[in-house]
Amino acid sequence: METVEKDKRMERNDLKNQLDMSRIPRHIAIIMDGNGRWAEARGKERKLGHQAGVETVRCITAECARLGVKYLTLYTFSMENWNRPTSEVQELMGLVLSSLKDDIFMKFNVRFRVIGEINRLSMEIQDRLKETMETTASNDGMTMVVALSYSSRWEITKAMRNIIGELQKKSLGKYSEEELDQLITEDVVSRHLETSFMPDPDLLIRTGGELRVSNYLLWQIAYTELYFCDTYWPDFREQNLYKAILSYQKRQRRFGKTEAQIEDTKNGRQTDDGEEVSDPSGEITTEGESFEEVE
Repeated sequence: METVEKDKRMERNDLKNQLDMSRIPRHIAIIMDGNGRWAEARGKERKLGHQAGVETVRCITAECARLGVKYLTLYTFSMENWNRPTSEVQELMGLVLSSLKDDIFMKFNVRFRVIGEINRLSMEIQDRLKETMETTASNDGMTMVVALSYSSRWEITKAMRNIIGELQKKSLGKYSEEELDQLITEDVVSRHLETSFMPDPDLLIRTGGELRVSNYLLWQIAYTELYFCDTYWPDFREQNLYKAILSYQKRQRRFGKTEAQIEDTKNGRQTDDGEEVSDPSGEITTEGESFEEVE
């Protein structure tokens, strides 16, 4: 047993040493899948898998904070999850409550935020969410975002309704086509999404072996690098996170451009359209990126 643990530590350290610390993803989103199957594979009740998954949340949150990740978004409970057995939903909600008491937020200077249709949650959970956000509001390290009672289609639909509501303050018939082109843009949509306070994910990780994004951040992951692994969420540890980041760092993010254009931009030469610039990490960013940074 001691030899196994020693080998794991060596692998973990070796992988971490391979990381380019100047190219750590600014925003990592995770679909935490496989809790129930992890438990069933061990002949245990599904709720024990969810409990084990909470420990992984603590572990990965702490390591992302140490690595310098700025935003970590965790798919905690989808709208579709409301269709699960009542007992399992109640267990999950209980875990949400207990997790919000965790000292990890203050220990690692983590700010807490939540996205989703929070009104569907009990008042006890809503109050605890609000309390945790207020308690951690001055933390200026990493921001941990929990997607709770969340659905990307719901989010986009809600954004469209809000935009239409704003336009209806002036009769739609009074807008010219040119005006509408300016009033309904990608930036306008982004500003009306739940995630308007943070940049889009650089890396999306899904555990558990499934190869789909399950109605998660559909608008935001248009240019996100995707990483899928077979490891169930309760078994996902630092070395698994390092593997995902190493995979991300080996990829070239072109955003529709050619490899030559990207290399020119990295070398500080302006592209033909002048829209893209290089940041200190060598990543390609868009000057007009629209989101309101968390303060």
